[in-house]
Amino acid sequence: MNFARDVLDRQRPQSLALVELARDGRRREWTFAEIGEHSARLAGALQARGVGRGDVVMTLIGNRPEWVAAMCACFRIGAVVLPCTEQLRAKDLALRLAVAGPSLVISDQRNRSELEAAGPECEVALVGDEELFAAEPALAVELAAEDPCLITFTSGTSGEPKAVVHGQRYLDGQRLQASHWLGAREGELVWCTAASGWSKSARNVFIAPWLSGAAALLHDARFDPAERLQVLRSERVNVLCMAPTEYRVIAKRATLQAFPDLRGMVAAGEALNPEVLRAWKEVTGLEIRDGYGQTETGQLTGTPLQEHARPGSMGKPLPGVGLSVLDGELIAEPQTVPTFFLGYLGEGAKRDPGGAWTMVERDRAEPWRTGDRVREDADGYLWFEGRADDVIISAGYRIGPFEVESALVAHPAVAEAAAVAAPDEERGTVVRAVVVLRDDPRYAPSPELVSELQEHVKRETAPYKYPRIIDFVAELPKTASGKVRRAALRSER
Repeated sequence: MNFARDVLDRQRPQSLALVELARDGRRREWTFAEIGEHSARLAGALQARGVGRGDVVMTLIGNRPEWVAAMCACFRIGAVVLPCTEQLRAKDLALRLAVAGPSLVISDQRNRSELEAAGPECEVALVGDEELFAAEPALAVELAAEDPCLITFTSGTSGEPKAVVHGQRYLDGQRLQASHWLGAREGELVWCTAASGWSKSARNVFIAPWLSGAAALLHDARFDPAERLQVLRSERVNVLCMAPTEYRVIAKRATLQAFPDLRGMVAAGEALNPEVLRAWKEVTGLEIRDGYGQTETGQLTGTPLQEHARPGSMGKPLPGVGLSVLDGELIAEPQTVPTFFLGYLGEGAKRDPGGAWTMVERDRAEPWRTGDRVREDADGYLWFEGRADDVIISAGYRIGPFEVESALVAHPAVAEAAAVAAPDEERGTVVRAVVVLRDDPRYAPSPELVSELQEHVKRETAPYKYPRIIDFVAELPKTASGKVRRAALRSER
């Protein structure tokens, strides 16, 4: 198997593959033949730089054709791609560099300074270097379903984020959700707004659309509610995939309108408020169909195409996917999940110093505990109730409290800190930090210190992880063993 050969190269050459909306206002349409040659030449350039099967290539590129080309180039030659979001800061990037050990990094010029601050020890290639696309096209290599192809990082809850390794089967496995949830048709245009580097972007920006013969829209711009609606109309988008928070903010801050070409809308990451679903349906006549998945599993559930959405529900298990609720926790049967991961890098999936991969044998009959609290109704619809490990889901982003807390206690004013979720009308929840200051007369609660701590967290982690609420307390509530009682902190708001 090989995604580049079996999917990209076998499309109708002159059919539309990508619509590019660049930050400088440029618009370009890419055919499958063009993106195929573009990515094959990049694959040849990677090989010329010594990148081969099993080597890791890290990308730090926005929602641009160069990112898609880099992904497909790696798929073509059997390299393992680690896409990173541009929101990551030097500390986050340094962690990924250390854990994954890439042979090469491909980066946008605009991310160069942050990347250099992370101290990569490998070669860095910058988008804009014409030599990257001037090599002879590389041939596709034959790959096995269990060969590694993709690394994505978890949010991190009780420790640092983990590197999740997916096999080649993950790519073709997207056919299930593409057919039964995303629902794009041949010749249509799909817009998944997820930024490159997120798990959702790896599967729904172009992989799932292409599996259905549809094209993908790449809009390289910051979130702007009015602009989103303008692009939806001007580009005649047929299927829209956005984070629930984006739907929520657009409904509140912009004037919704009917879109004659829009046929379907999906969301995943958090529950959608009934009023938001109602607002979009009243104007568009369409329901937003929710779904659920994890970095390790890929998509597991979705509101079926032919059924009405139930506000707050993440739908039903995708066809053939074995899910159950045991003592309130969602449990998956890995052997029924076509996109289930190979293992965590360094644990189930290992690389020796020479770069060779070894997959630790695992009993795929062993149930996968998602750690998510879920209830099931009489009709088989599932309803998300919370995260067992205290992960914070804000605007669709999964934020591990450990990262936020680690950043806060690195500030000289902070003695202790705990991060929890707090309700928010627009984002569903936001990060709330409860801080104990050091016993030092230089530090006292103030609006200025709140701003300073927020900026500190942005620099240490990533902008979307900073605590929008900071409260100062004399001490944190703890158990007898000294563990912070986050449930008590959550109940305060």
